[in-house]
Formats: sequence, structure tokens, C-alpha cells
Amino acid sequence: MAIEYVCETSGKGNSGFNLIILGGGSAAFASAIKATELGARVAIVEEGVIGGTCLNRGCIPTKNLLRAGEIYYGSGKHNFAGINLKSKRLNFSALIEQKDKLVKDLRKAKYLDILKANPNIKFIKGRGEFLSDKEIKVGKDILKTEKFIIATGASPSILPIEGLDKVEYLTSTEALDLKKVPKSMIILGGRFVALEFAQMYSHFGTKVTVLQRSNRIIPDDEEEISAALQKFLEDEGIRIITGVKLLSVKETNGMKIVTCEIDGKRKDFKSESLLVATGRRPNTKGLGLEKAQVKLNDKGAIIVDDEMRTSVTNIFAAGDVTGEPMLVTVAAHQGAVAAQNAIDDCCHRKVNLSFVPHAIFTYPQVASVGLKEKEAIDKGYKVKIRAFDFHLVPKAAVIRDTRGLIKMVVEDGTDIILGVHILSPEAGDIIHEATVAVQKRMTIQEIIDTIHVYPTLSESIKMAAQSFLKDVSKFSCCAE
Repeated sequence: MAIEYVCETSGKGNSGFNLIILGGGSAAFASAIKATELGARVAIVEEGVIGGTCLNRGCIPTKNLLRAGEIYYGSGKHNFAGINLKSKRLNFSALIEQKDKLVKDLRKAKYLDILKANPNIKFIKGRGEFLSDKEIKVGKDILKTEKFIIATGASPSILPIEGLDKVEYLTSTEALDLKKVPKSMIILGGRFVALEFAQMYSHFGTKVTVLQRSNRIIPDDEEEISAALQKFLEDEGIRIITGVKLLSVKETNGMKIVTCEIDGKRKDFKSESLLVATGRRPNTKGLGLEKAQVKLNDKGAIIVDDEMRTSVTNIFAAGDVTGEPMLVTVAAHQGAVAAQNAIDDCCHRKVNLSFVPHAIFTYPQVASVGLKEKEAIDKGYKVKIRAFDFHLVPKAAVIRDTRGLIKMVVEDGTDIILGVHILSPEAGDIIHEATVAVQKRMTIQEIIDTIHVYPTLSESIKMAAQSFLKDVSKFSCCAE
């Protein structure tokens, strides 16, 4: 697409735009939409495929394939008597084609159609690089304006492991485009990306080994949930090894060999495919940020305040390029806040990340909001804790999947709910009631007094609250 802009100078700089946004994902589009609602004329500068990580390489394609894997694997592994679905076939390339069509359709509906319908947003294909705090270069063109938002996202982070650069390995991007299911796969990493791909390919028939450097998987979640999820994944045949020191990688006769040190002993692991899922790094290189004097932290992320303003007052940043938490919902929220503060200087809208829920879409899923037990104690709270197994939740028994637990962290004395942490089927949906409870500082009694639909998995939130006062294992249906 050719560069397109309007040469107007009235309060807009000589590019004709009130705001120029670098990036073309969720944060960028949320910024552009909010800015145009406030009357601004906006340019989006993006060199890659429009739609960002979530649409093209993250949330949408991974959750689509995870669901396909659940159906394929579950067809022969369900717990219902009288149903025999063991005769199953897999056309993996057809699943990939269907996934690609879904991404293409959503790209059109959620991004390209928005550009077409909004005359105040101009898309500029190319890489933007700062020349100063008031101008960028895109190809041979120089664009000037008074306000910028940087929303260039993040990319897979690759560890400096000896020999890795000489081996053909996968990142989460390439792992979504394989044409056939590998017989075996080693995954380096043990957080959400690593585990989602581990279960996805395991469900399709790949023999998966997860090598995690930390002493447990998902180390940022509660220990009880980490341990339970590891057991459930191992029960499905996924090999998980923690406390691993990665030494080297090599390829011999088409097989990848990872050499590690575990408990002081060297051990080799061999597989057909190797997936590196060791985190993500902000896309800040090559943007000329030093010329604009935009400061970065020690992880290469752009430093912003709670108004999403960088170290330069007229330049804002939003989304994964600002570091953790790298969540599409956070990126979109930050983008809208950045745009409002950029266009409407007097509003001073702020971002509060204290109540942001997150989810891991393994099955069962992990979801969490608010403070974990140790975090609450470290902040000076006196807390009381309840954790109970999902076999006590009637709906879990109904669907014949009682895997999971729920842990609630409550302030002692006030009974205010500080955090809720769930491992269960559909935890990513259940967590929203808990999010409102934590954000609004609700008490356990207020949750108990809320009538829930029966039988539902979300009833587990009420049962968790009840467990502080009574033995829920001795309840009749819906009792208080």
C-alpha cells in the first residue's frame, strides 16, 4: 500500500495528522479508534501483517487449535458410559487451513474493515523510525506531528544457548504453521505459551517433553495450581522436567538433541522438533528511540507512567512494547488511555493494572486475579486462605471432569476478597465474577448472598466464599 497523507498544517504538523501510531495490532487500533472519536486525524504505520500478535500469532490461532486438539483427544478419552468414539482420523493440514481462514476473516472484520470505514485513519505500510521527538521516517518519506504512540508489540525471546543458532528450531509463530504433526517435540519453557503448545501437540499425538528452568511450571501462579496442572498434564502423557539448566543444542540425523544439567548430572533429550518458548521481548530495536530520547528499562521495554507517557512528554507507548503484563486486553486498554491523554491533554486518564485477570488455556484452564497468598502477606495483609477441590462442585461431576481447584485469599478481619485463583474447566470464563469481586473489594458474605445459576462451574466462586464459614462438603444442593 502506498504511503498516503494529507498536507495540512493547522495545528497538525506538516504531515496532516494529529497523531501517528507505530504498530498495527490491538493497542494501535484501540489508540486510533479512541483518537478519532476525539476528533483527531490519525496515521497507523505498520511494516508487517496488520492485526498484531493476538490475531495472527497468538490468542486466536492458538485457542482455535487447542480446541481442535481437545475434541480430537477427548473423543477417545471421555468418561461417559455407552459412547464409543475411538475410531478417529486426523487431517492436520485441513485444521491449519481452517485456522488460517479464521485469522483472515477476523483480520478483515476487526482491522481492515475498520480502516475502510473510518476516513480519519490512514494506514501507512512501512517501518517507522524516529528522527527526533517530532518526526519519523517511513521509507523515503518523513512525517512530522506533535504526538506519537508506540505500539509495536513484542516477539519471541530466544535464549543464548550454545549451538541453538545452528539448529532449525520453532518459535510460537512457526509452530502454528506446521503442515504435519511431529512425532516428538521438546519444548524449552514452562509458562503459558510452552504449556499451551505442549498440550495442543500432545493431543494431536506428538510425544512432548517440556524442559523448564524454574523449579516449577507457571512459577508466577500459586504453587498448588502449578503442582496440580503439572500432574494433569503428566497424566495425559506429557513429560515435564523442572529445575533444568540448558547447556547446548545440536542436530544429528535430523534429530534435535538438547543437553541439560539436572541435579548436577548431564542428560540428553532427543526429538524431531524443538520449540523455543522462553518468553517475549518488546519490539524496540530499529525504531530510533535514542534519537527521540525515549528511555527503556533493563529488559528493553519502553518506560511509561500510569498515563502511558514515555520519558518524552509528547510520545506515548502502549501494549507489549511496554513490558508485562503482555495481554491483549491490557494492550487495548492502554492504547485507548494513551490516545485520550495524547489528544486531550487535560484528562490525565490513568491505567490501573491491580485487577487484571489472566488465563492459561490448557485444559483444565488456569485463571487468576488479584493477590496471591505470598503477595498479600508481603504487602502487610493478615490473610486467611481456603482452597478446595473441584470434585465438590456439582457441575464438575455432571460433566464428568472434576479436575481442578479454587483458592481464595481473603483479608482477615474484614473478609474482603483479595485474590482468586482457579484451575478448572472453563476457568477463563469463571474468573470474571472474581475480577469484579476483587476490583470492588467485595466480601465473602456479599458473594454468598448472590444467587448463582445451578448447576454451573461459576458456582465454585460462591462455594469458595462459603468454605470460609462452613464445610461445603456437607451442603445439600444450593444451600447457604
